[in-house]
Amino acid sequence: MKARLRQILLEKSVVRGREFKLASGKTSDFYVDARVTTLDAEGAALCGRLFLDMLSVYKVDAVGGYSIGADPIVTAIAVVSHLEMRPLPAFIIRKEEKSHGTRKMIEGNFRSGMRVALFDDVITSGGSIIKGARQVESEGGRVEVIMAVLDREEGGRETIEGQGYRFASIFTKKDLL
Repeated sequence: MKARLRQILLEKSVVRGREFKLASGKTSDFYVDARVTTLDAEGAALCGRLFLDMLSVYKVDAVGGYSIGADPIVTAIAVVSHLEMRPLPAFIIRKEEKSHGTRKMIEGNFRSGMRVALFDDVITSGGSIIKGARQVESEGGRVEVIMAVLDREEGGRETIEGQGYRFASIFTKKDLL
């Protein structure tokens, strides 16, 4: 499964040949648009299966992450977990407070006291996902682990672990390229 997911990422998501500005503000000579893979039917199923297997060593009540990168990942995990009779509900963290209705920052299946795993498609500096972890904690959740499809190996893992969180990824830059 991992080899097939790598193949899909290389075919659909890795872009090279020019300079790219990353969300972290850094520039790079390659870009990984992992959403093309995580929104692909086979890619989503593989991510859901691989992440569910990785989660087997953690005690979590739900899976979540920042919208947009985490949306397809946590949905895939929730679907695969249901099919495997190990249901894990999903939630999404907003980047900005909703200006109407309930004004929630966390949407979906989250409540205070939950142990959660947070997901992102690509980790570069780790800053965004740490902000998401702080939001979950401020609403009474406990972050058990942070996971990503790809660790770009540009300090994100070290930053995440330096903040006291466990981290795992399906691939590192070295694995992928």
